[in-house]
Amino acid sequence: MEAPGFAHWLIVLVEISAAVLLLLFAMFVLLLAVVWFVDRNQTANAVLRNYPVIGHFRYGFLRLGEFFRQYLFAMDREEMPFNRAERTWVYRAAKNVDNTVAFGSTRDLRAEGVPFFVNAPFPELAEAHVEPRPVTIGPYAREPYSHAAFFNISAMSFGALSAPAVSALSRGAARAGIWMDTGEGGLAPYHLEGGCDIIFEIGTAKYGCRTADGRLDDHRLKEICAHAQVKMVSIKLGQGAKPGLGGLLPASKVTPEIAAIRGIPVGKDSQSPNRHTDIGNVSQLMDSIAHIRELTGKPTGFKAVLGDVDWIRALCDEIWKRGIESAPDFIIVDGSEGGTGAAPQTLMEGVGLPLHESLPALVDTLLSKGLRERIKVVCSGKCITAYDVAWALAMGADFVNSARGFMLSLGCIQSLQCNRNTCPTGITTHDPRLQRGLVVMDKSERVYHYATNLMYEVGVIAHSCGVKEPRQLRREHCRVVGNDGMSISLTKLHPYPVRPPA
Repeated sequence: MEAPGFAHWLIVLVEISAAVLLLLFAMFVLLLAVVWFVDRNQTANAVLRNYPVIGHFRYGFLRLGEFFRQYLFAMDREEMPFNRAERTWVYRAAKNVDNTVAFGSTRDLRAEGVPFFVNAPFPELAEAHVEPRPVTIGPYAREPYSHAAFFNISAMSFGALSAPAVSALSRGAARAGIWMDTGEGGLAPYHLEGGCDIIFEIGTAKYGCRTADGRLDDHRLKEICAHAQVKMVSIKLGQGAKPGLGGLLPASKVTPEIAAIRGIPVGKDSQSPNRHTDIGNVSQLMDSIAHIRELTGKPTGFKAVLGDVDWIRALCDEIWKRGIESAPDFIIVDGSEGGTGAAPQTLMEGVGLPLHESLPALVDTLLSKGLRERIKVVCSGKCITAYDVAWALAMGADFVNSARGFMLSLGCIQSLQCNRNTCPTGITTHDPRLQRGLVVMDKSERVYHYATNLMYEVGVIAHSCGVKEPRQLRREHCRVVGNDGMSISLTKLHPYPVRPPA
């Protein structure tokens, strides 16, 4: 008997394939029937009840729309929180490639609120970039801190960020000579890995330096601050993205390592109190600053988002009662436009003063109270480009912090998944498969280049304005567009206060 030939087996294969396809089609039809039946008889969703099966496409399009807009539909200057032009500038600065543009800018210089700088008619015939002079913070602390770089890494916790992301930031910061704020999640080995200067933040849950009942553990805090890299301590009263609410780390991100560093249970949502249990007024804040500064020997200040400055005035009055050495060594003012890994939309969009109001309000209050030189001002809140930072310096800040700018330098694509464990670039996820995409040595180079290129370009702005270094920028060097399309000098919009005689 002759063996079956190739044609026979081909026919058999086609018949089997047809049978499989028929079976899959039948299963697909059955699935559609089940979905149709469920949609038609459920009572929670009117769209699905009236349009079973096809109504699901609406939710798919809603989910995908935010990503399609970024690449296909939005203009360069339309997106929020950061538009394509801003992100592209950061990417190119981080990659250390040519950041020039041709033909003309897409930035609308007639839009209300847009700041721009006024050039000097005869700028100096000198190098455009001059290294900024060091600023000393905490002259009354046992270990004052002198720091030159005016652009630094803002508070981002290990937990909110992945281990590779923190390592890359630490290494890049060390090369750039900038500091790195730990955020409220405690001090992790990854913060120390690169050898950069560290600002240790104490959040309302006191992660990393807490007792079993959530109080400050003096012994543990002293151990942390014994690290030579830890230069200052920041007491977090609040942050711009969620004023009046403590930090939230979803259970999916509370790994055994993170739980050990923070001192919390593994695999459970970690919600910080909305304020420090031992700080309920200005006097208690001053007591806490004094205690931590004496305990650690490090300059100590606080971070807050402002709703008004009445309590800052009260703080200044309390300082003069106690003596100028009792003042906080620095204040970090966070604008309401600040970002975070997870926050209620209501708080993120509707509570707190934005930086363009809170920064001048804070600076002017300190000026009027005669404490501007004693208390250094750090600001944060959506400052990721050179002119954002230059504006803040002109307004009176000593230092500018950025979190999302440095996330973009790591390769963040603004996929808006920070509150999930699914960040596609490995920055805010603890999934090893996704973390694999973040190569520490490569990304640390980008952090370094982003910081140095931004500071260089702020120096270019300062040179054009006729001053020798960025911290010499003043309000008269910047104008802001009003609602009539015409600009007004910052000195008229925010006139310097006159301190009353003593």
